[in-house]
Amino acid sequence: MERKTTMVADWINDIKSNSAASYGNHIKSSCAFIAFNAHSPGGGTLGILPLETGNGDKPRVSELHCHADLVTDFDFSPFDDELLATCSADMTVKLWRLPDTFQQVSSAQNITLGPEAVRVECVSFHPSADGVLASGAGNIAKIWDVSQQKAMAALEDHGDQIQSLTWKKDGCLLGSSSKDKKLRIFDPRVTCSAVQCVQGHENIKDSRLIWLNISDTLLSTGFSQMRERQARLWDTRKFTSPVSTLNLDTAQGSLIPLYDTDSGLLILAGKGDNVLHCFEVCTPAATLTQVNQCLTELKSKGVAMVPKLALDVMSCEVIRVLQLTENSIVPISYRVPRKSLHEFHDDLFPDTPGKVPSISALDWFNGSNKQVQKVSLHPAKRTKQSFISIAVPSMRKSSRELRELTRRGEKEMEEVPWGTGKSVDNGQTSSSSSISSMTSPSNTSPSSTSSKFTDFVTPQSQKSLHSILGNNSKFRHVQGTVSHRDTHITNLKGLNLTTPGESDGFCVNRERVAVPLKVSGGQIAVLELSKPGRLPDNSLPTIQNSAAVTDLSWDPFNRHRLAAAGEDAKIRIWRIPTGGLSGILSDPEQTLSGHTEKIYSIKFHPLASDILASSSYDMTVRIWDISSGKEEIILKGHTEQIFSLSWSPDGQQLATVSKDGKVRVYDPRRSVNPVQEGPGPVGSRGARILWVSDGRYLLISGFDSRSERQISLHDVGSLALGPLATTDINAAPSTLIPFYDDDTSIVYLTGKGDTRVHIYEIQTDAPYFLQCSSFNSTEPHKGLCFLPKTECSVREVEIARALRLGHNSLESIIFTVPRVKKEFFQDDIFPDTTMWWQPVLSASAWLAGSNGQHKKLSLKPEDMVPVSEAPKEVPNRKYKPSAFYLEEKTDEEKKEELLSAMVAKLGNLDDPLPQDSFEGVDEDEWDD
Repeated sequence: MERKTTMVADWINDIKSNSAASYGNHIKSSCAFIAFNAHSPGGGTLGILPLETGNGDKPRVSELHCHADLVTDFDFSPFDDELLATCSADMTVKLWRLPDTFQQVSSAQNITLGPEAVRVECVSFHPSADGVLASGAGNIAKIWDVSQQKAMAALEDHGDQIQSLTWKKDGCLLGSSSKDKKLRIFDPRVTCSAVQCVQGHENIKDSRLIWLNISDTLLSTGFSQMRERQARLWDTRKFTSPVSTLNLDTAQGSLIPLYDTDSGLLILAGKGDNVLHCFEVCTPAATLTQVNQCLTELKSKGVAMVPKLALDVMSCEVIRVLQLTENSIVPISYRVPRKSLHEFHDDLFPDTPGKVPSISALDWFNGSNKQVQKVSLHPAKRTKQSFISIAVPSMRKSSRELRELTRRGEKEMEEVPWGTGKSVDNGQTSSSSSISSMTSPSNTSPSSTSSKFTDFVTPQSQKSLHSILGNNSKFRHVQGTVSHRDTHITNLKGLNLTTPGESDGFCVNRERVAVPLKVSGGQIAVLELSKPGRLPDNSLPTIQNSAAVTDLSWDPFNRHRLAAAGEDAKIRIWRIPTGGLSGILSDPEQTLSGHTEKIYSIKFHPLASDILASSSYDMTVRIWDISSGKEEIILKGHTEQIFSLSWSPDGQQLATVSKDGKVRVYDPRRSVNPVQEGPGPVGSRGARILWVSDGRYLLISGFDSRSERQISLHDVGSLALGPLATTDINAAPSTLIPFYDDDTSIVYLTGKGDTRVHIYEIQTDAPYFLQCSSFNSTEPHKGLCFLPKTECSVREVEIARALRLGHNSLESIIFTVPRVKKEFFQDDIFPDTTMWWQPVLSASAWLAGSNGQHKKLSLKPEDMVPVSEAPKEVPNRKYKPSAFYLEEKTDEEKKEELLSAMVAKLGNLDDPLPQDSFEGVDEDEWDD
């Protein structure tokens, strides 16, 4: 089976999804509509759009303002494509009748169930009965008869918050998972207590439970005691322990299971992941067999499975998944390769449940278990089924009224200025339930992480260059490739994996790499990059630092000098001999003492030699003159732990971000107190800070209030106003470490233990962050450091080269930009680079108040011509120019041309006729 991610042109772009903190999937689909959590104040809005447009146009996206608080979950009726159930943190459940045409939904087209005592977390329609709905709020699950707006059963046998509900495919039983780590099975028509209960997953984090088919097999997803994501198969006939357990990985996002009963295929997608796992479930043997993995370009915020009746069966499409990302919805199709696509393959597509319920809600409550009649997926045998639930009566208007409404709506849309966000309605307004009309722009890039427009999306009627081309980075197709194994350093043992989060973990320069080892005495291995290969099994020549290493850094102006900070509050300066270490180095060149508590970050000055800054748990930043060994400046003003510090590119200022949620900027030579302060990341789990865009902005990576990783951009001139832009990355425990390239304005972000490197181009105006393709590895890395720009091969269009520290190896990653004319020097992406390896000032000159600026160096090889000066190629015309066809001709010329064409079809008049070549017979050959 092959999976096919649709082309970018088929993506639904420029939406704004919401990072809802709930147990829901955040996106659902019927055969007619797609619904997803849309970004809005409070989170009470869903985005609604058609599944298929039918004419190739971009789908029209609408907003459904359905609740006063966060929409936690929603579900489409399996029979009525226009019936949608929603639940919310406002403690209510609502059912909506979506319009079959583009119009306003009036308040009469929804009904409300509740309110409950706490927020409602999940809803699920019954698989065979019309108007039966299950909801979970707190530790109580309720079964509703929607037509009577009445709860028929309250299942109170839960010890904690309900996290998911699932109906058995025949509708007889209901399963649940909850925060008390228990899985329960209920027979709601018999008793309100659980008929079966078992310990599910060992962790209280988000768990899911789904019934695989009408058999006795269930599947649950959750986290183990070691926080590993896992999937478990259960047999209700032996509901005491799982039949099988699959441990997937250690990512933090909860797993969303999607199961197709007809094919037996299971899709597992994690929130914040960029991979979809496909498994085949064998229910008799209760096993999971992996089929494939689908790597996606963007991380998932939610996923949904399109109903079977909406698939393209003639192209052998067995599953279609909709991936919700921050700014787009990506259809992912799973197809089975077959030689012939002109015939229906009944072995792939058995009969599937139809669109007409088998029983009413009353019949089900009275004990009926009649199943939904199955229908054929064969296009020639399929009959169109249409069912309208009695739960929310249809309020369809006559065709004349709809035409009038459409004309009036289009007129109002033309009169409304772009960006006003005015709703088009049918004469009735409702503050709590309305769909405001919006349209998707044409073909904008899904890689844009934010938009300069405040609307949900932008109208097609107001096309500008931005709406046509979108915000695209010229580096959006950057490719990361691991270099050949011959360049790797392997068999690297005894790595210290417990360096503080404020440290990068290791450091490199153009000749060597320094890696802390987990050996007593704070040993540091120094490896020569010119000597790749397998390291010997015996001990390596190392630096004996005497105290455990907390951070280390190479002197940018001296490739032989290494600074190492230790837990003993001292900084030791080491000099590596030419050619590398040959034995144990135990005597430092210099020791800097002054801090009273453990040091956790050190940074060399970018312009002045022998100037070093350090931060410590004593809440101070100290600036040292290494040449004299003295502590010259002590910066004050921090009230809690300093997470990170960074020198400005001109070396005049220093910025810090700390645990108290503040960003501070110092001018060390003028004042020991900050000259500016502003709000930083709200999370207290760690942060990093960098100067970007020639020192105009500060880039900060940290965590938000939901412990999701994010990056933000701050204007140095107005820190007190807060961030200019913020982009959510994903949920993971480690702090994102940013690496910024001044030449390309690209920032590379990854954390210790991650498998992905996120790449963004930073702009000086909105939308500020342009997302590029990311690099993914199969194994988590312990750290990532970048080499100087001069180590990149401009002939191969390498824009960056990094070293990736793995479990026991060090390998090179090359980042390239695809270009057609690689024989030319790509001067648009290789500007003159800063010669940062040459000092501009001495330590004494900088301390005395002098400033300077680095020189620039051209990266262009002498034998290459810049692409901007490349000769312009004259395109070969396949057809004659338009002037040839538009040339004016007289009537006589047109007549002559027509006659010539007719004669040419008739052929040459002088040619003999075919019968002229026939042979005759003699007279005596005729019979009498």
